Amino acid sequence: MNAVIACGGTGGHLFPGIAVAEVLRERGHEVMLFVSEKEVDALALSGHSDFRYEKLPTVGLPSPFSPAILGFLRRFNESLSLCRSSYRKFKPQVVLGMGGFTSTAPILAGRMRGVPTFIHESNAIPGKANRWTARIVRAVLLGFKECAPFFPRARTEITGTPIRTELQRMDRRIAREKLGLRPDLPTVLVMGGSQGASGINQAIIRSLPSLRSTPLQVIHLSGARDERLVADNYQRENIPVYVAPFHHRMEEVYSAADLAVARSGAASLAELAFFSLPGILIPFPYAADDHQTRNAEIFGRAGAAIVLKESELSGDRLAGKIKELITDRPRIGRMSGIASRLAPKNAAGLVVAAMEKYTNHDSRS
Repeated sequence: MNAVIACGGTGGHLFPGIAVAEVLRERGHEVMLFVSEKEVDALALSGHSDFRYEKLPTVGLPSPFSPAILGFLRRFNESLSLCRSSYRKFKPQVVLGMGGFTSTAPILAGRMRGVPTFIHESNAIPGKANRWTARIVRAVLLGFKECAPFFPRARTEITGTPIRTELQRMDRRIAREKLGLRPDLPTVLVMGGSQGASGINQAIIRSLPSLRSTPLQVIHLSGARDERLVADNYQRENIPVYVAPFHHRMEEVYSAADLAVARSGAASLAELAFFSLPGILIPFPYAADDHQTRNAEIFGRAGAAIVLKESELSGDRLAGKIKELITDRPRIGRMSGIASRLAPKNAAGLVVAAMEKYTNHDSRS
């Protein structure tokens, strides 16, 4: 079948969308992606030159009383007409939206053509776009079962959050070698997600003086803006580190690490769990409906992570938690086992199976 996946705007929508596209292609389906005009989308797709994709105007929903609502409506209509004209050529038989308003116009255009439409919601609390779009789709596919009560009128299926096929565990020693790190030192991965995370960068910088005497090394993905500042601070404290704005081979950094200090977007959590990585999770405080806190709490309650609020985060407190975990091997081992039990099992396959099931049912009825 011809399948459309609308997945632009953030890594949290894009990477799971690419994972589903890979499985669709393996099963012999044709795929077209709709992405946003943001740089993160172009970067992520640079490694997938074989995918057919189109860019849609970036659309974020302002307050209904803001003058910006007129610009939103104009861009939304532009997106809708672009989708409809693409569909006349591509003739999709199924449309999947991964969340965010980049996916709403493709879903609506699919509905207007009468083809089965679906959304995937990765987070424990759904975003505005998915709450709205859920009213018109065939089924809502969920990353967390805790999200189901937010869709009382929709048909829901728990699939987990898909992760990309290139993310495969490597030998830890080889992964550390590739990053120029020592094979024998406990290793902390610090990352802020595709949006970058200056809040996490600042918290880590404040914690470094207290970590100076702890035997550890760090992989720090800083985002482009803070790279120099972050590198300088590690150098000042003489802590061994691999610093990069981003890292395209994430399987290397996940495989090299013993512990992650990270935000709690659903896609990042799915990847940490897949690599059995315990976490110190610092939810992004400005995420819509504080959904990152709800995501993090699921991992915290299970015992795979500890959750710290950014607003209560001093350098000493963060350093204390890192030391407490990195020096307690049995505890890290237990948390790692719990994380791996939270990992999605074949989520991309389950998403594709749901799409095929409803589409085949339509063709028979």
